[in-house]
Amino acid sequence: MLDIKFVRANPDAVKENIRRKFKEDKLPLVDEVIELDKAHREAIAEADSLRARRNSMSKEIGALIAGGRKDEAEAAKKEVSEAGPRLAELEKLETELAAKVRGIMLVIPNIIDPSVPIGRDDSENVEVQRYGEPAVPDFDIPYHVDIMESLSGLDLDAARRVSGNGFYYLTGDVARLHSAILSYAREFMIEKGFTYCVPPFLIRENVVTGVMSFTEMEAMMYKVEGEDLYLIATSEYSMIGRYIDQLLPKNSMPQTMTSFSPCFRKEVGAHGIEERGVYRIHQFDKQEMVVVCEPQDSMEWYAKMWQYTVEFFRTLDIPVRTLECCSGDLADLKVKSVDVEAWSPRQKKYFEVGSCSNLGDAQARRLGIRIKGEKENYFAHTLNNTVVAPPRALIAFLENNLHRDGSVNIPIALRPYMGNNTAIYPR
Repeated sequence: MLDIKFVRANPDAVKENIRRKFKEDKLPLVDEVIELDKAHREAIAEADSLRARRNSMSKEIGALIAGGRKDEAEAAKKEVSEAGPRLAELEKLETELAAKVRGIMLVIPNIIDPSVPIGRDDSENVEVQRYGEPAVPDFDIPYHVDIMESLSGLDLDAARRVSGNGFYYLTGDVARLHSAILSYAREFMIEKGFTYCVPPFLIRENVVTGVMSFTEMEAMMYKVEGEDLYLIATSEYSMIGRYIDQLLPKNSMPQTMTSFSPCFRKEVGAHGIEERGVYRIHQFDKQEMVVVCEPQDSMEWYAKMWQYTVEFFRTLDIPVRTLECCSGDLADLKVKSVDVEAWSPRQKKYFEVGSCSNLGDAQARRLGIRIKGEKENYFAHTLNNTVVAPPRALIAFLENNLHRDGSVNIPIALRPYMGNNTAIYPR
């Protein structure tokens, strides 16, 4: 969420940013919110003036009575009495206008970084760099479901009977591999200096609207019926929500955390939820990294965070590439974002396995997360990044470590979490 003072002072810049994100339907909101903000400030000014006048008259009444000026005292009493209804009207108007201003400010996109490439959608994202050699073996790589089933590690039919499409049972070595990747990810991030955390998996609506846009919320979040609680779609939400309405000491910056959680997503409008596979699903586990930091440090942390993900996947012998998200592919709160994509030797192309985002002070402004400054307090910057999210990462892992005989190599980094086995085999 932008600062209304910034919008008021820079309406043309805000409109140009909207155009760069190809969201022209939001252009009228800029003028509308400026007018509402003006009316809000005028209501506040009139109410303050009325209160000051009422307080002054109240003090004068006693002096007028003491001076024998009864008629003037009665007139003053009448003025004070008549101020009450108007003041109540203005206070109600203040509340209504403030809510309208905030409602619009929540949907005006954040200002994107000047380095972000301009494009309409993800088809115009820009490849930045490749890491590792994308290889295609001299034998056919089966579909990931077939690989998992050959290892007696996946039961989609049972999951469909129990929960419907978009769910799965992992069993045996595949389930063990799933847990091993997450355990390794946890230790990998702890070694990078991050504090491990297991957060709440349900959060209140004020936290949801503080960390994401309404559009994302409607398309993604599951609500608990009859309660002010939502299932998290990623632990970033509850991790950032941890600091709601907090004034953080300057010497406590940065806050660097890595969190584990299950994630639940409706995936409204998403393609592939009915397909036979575990690429796009309603429930999955994820290891996340989250940073709350000084504004001037956020871009440095942004660069570190996505590089950690690249390093993690390379230790699992998975070639990856980074893709700079273009303006039209950025969610409204994001300043800059990069996707990490893993190589699929079966499809002979890369697919997304993680995303790193710098949100500037957008989430902090919505949630009231401030840093205590020497002269005045200011909003923190927040960032998030996927370390790893199986079972999607399992697809990349299995395809890139599969042998002709159907066995799957276990990289050195993962062996301590797999009983020091060097491979798993079809059953």
